[in-house]
Formats: sequence, structure tokens, C-alpha cells
Amino acid sequence: MNILTIDVEEWFQFFEDLDYGEKYKNYEVRIYENVDRILGLLEENDIKATFFVVGWVAKRYPDIVKRIAKDYEIGSHSMSHKLVSSLNRNEFYNEVNSSVSLIEDLTSKKVRAFRAPGFSIGKNELWAFEVLNDLGISIDSSFLPYNFRVNISKTYPCLIEYKGIKIKEFPINYKRVLSKGVIYSGGGYFRFFPYKLLNSWIKDSDYFLAYIHPRDLDSKQPLIKEISFNQKFRSYYGLRFSNSKFQKLIKDYKFIDIDSADMQIDWGKVDIIKLN
Repeated sequence: MNILTIDVEEWFQFFEDLDYGEKYKNYEVRIYENVDRILGLLEENDIKATFFVVGWVAKRYPDIVKRIAKDYEIGSHSMSHKLVSSLNRNEFYNEVNSSVSLIEDLTSKKVRAFRAPGFSIGKNELWAFEVLNDLGISIDSSFLPYNFRVNISKTYPCLIEYKGIKIKEFPINYKRVLSKGVIYSGGGYFRFFPYKLLNSWIKDSDYFLAYIHPRDLDSKQPLIKEISFNQKFRSYYGLRFSNSKFQKLIKDYKFIDIDSADMQIDWGKVDIIKLN
């Protein structure tokens, strides 16, 4: 089972906090070109994907969200791309609720899937699953087992159980390297690892969930000089070849969206991860 997801953010949204809106007014708008690129590739290869949209983008560029919604499933990626670990429960509720309401108003479709910015739900943010449940979110795709100190034999869709609620979980792929968990299925990790190595890891698993940001395929995005060396490396390394790498990926593997995967899975037979 190979699932493709797109995290819809502007090219400069590797910053975790978008509250300082004045800072971004001088940055050029590249979201149209970058989303068009991805939509064109999906159409060309007859591939479905789930788009996790940041509300910040939906508010400023509603036509993009409406265009995506014509053919693809849309989930929430929060309102302003803040890490869940930086929020309290009420702030997180407002982040998710505002983004879900906005997307539903624009698309007239129910939002039932969520992904936390930076996969930032961890052991100290278990209350987030209660909030998601309260807001009608039935599917999450933020789970990294090592964030919860959970040992599982393989990465595969499961049920998260917390305080009596259950949420369907599509976890992020990772490999154990020198006793540490290493993500490899998207973002800067996808750009960093050679395709030959990625291909071997994908073939080694019967479940692969890819996540791509529009900026990951944009080799012409401006360089922000003020950020640290580490941030530059994480945000810009591999951009020169990422587009061709992605095109090879979607030609080598048949992808579906989360909605299709949800219907294929027998949820009565998956593992239940109990968190407390």
C-alpha cells in the first residue's frame, strides 16, 4: 500500500510560527506555481493524493483550495503551522477548529483528516487526540512511534486509543539507524537520501506513506539568508534534483490517497496502540 500526501504550505513556511504576518509580506508568492506543478504531475500519472492544507494558505489563496478540492481529498494541517508542542489545549483547539471551518466553508466537504506540523504530537501532547476527536477528526497522520516511546515491529496503519477514544492513524515511515529513528518518506529527508536507497527501503515495506511539500520541488525558490546553517541545509539541500526524483517515484509506484486506503483497510484487524 503506497499513499501520497501533500502538505500545502508556502515556500517560506518552514518557519513554525506564522503569526508575525508583516515579516512575510515581502516574500514572493510561489504557491500557485508550486501547487500547479504537483497537480499537473498527478493528473499526468493518474494518481490520487490527500492534501493537508495550512489554513494560512486557505485564507489568503482560497482559489487554490477550491481547485484542489475538485479532484482530491483535503485535510487540515492546522491554521498557522505552529508546532503542537508549543501550544496548550485551548490554543490547539482553536488552531484546528479555525482551519477545519475555513476549509469546509470553501469546499463544502467534511474535513476528517489531520496532520500536525512537524509531526509534533508527542508523549506530552496526548490531549491532542481528544481535541481531534471533539472536532470530528477521525483520521490522523502525525504519528511517529519513537515520539511516544512505543516499540512496534513495523510501520502500518493502526488505531490510536487514548482515554476511551480511538482514531485511525496513518503513521510516518521511519527506519532504525544506529538505534535512532530516521524518517525517510518525505520533505527534507526525501531530498537528502539517494533515490537508490529510498527505493530499497520502500520495497522493504508493505506500507509507504510519502509526504511532499510544494517547496520540495521548487529549485528556484529564493534563499533566505537570515536563517541558520542547519535550517538552510534542511530547507534547501537536494532541491536541484528533487523534482526529477519525485517524478521517478510516482512512475515507479502506484499511489492512492488516504480516503482510498481507509476503505481498503480492515480496521478490525489492525494493531491498537494504547497511549497513556
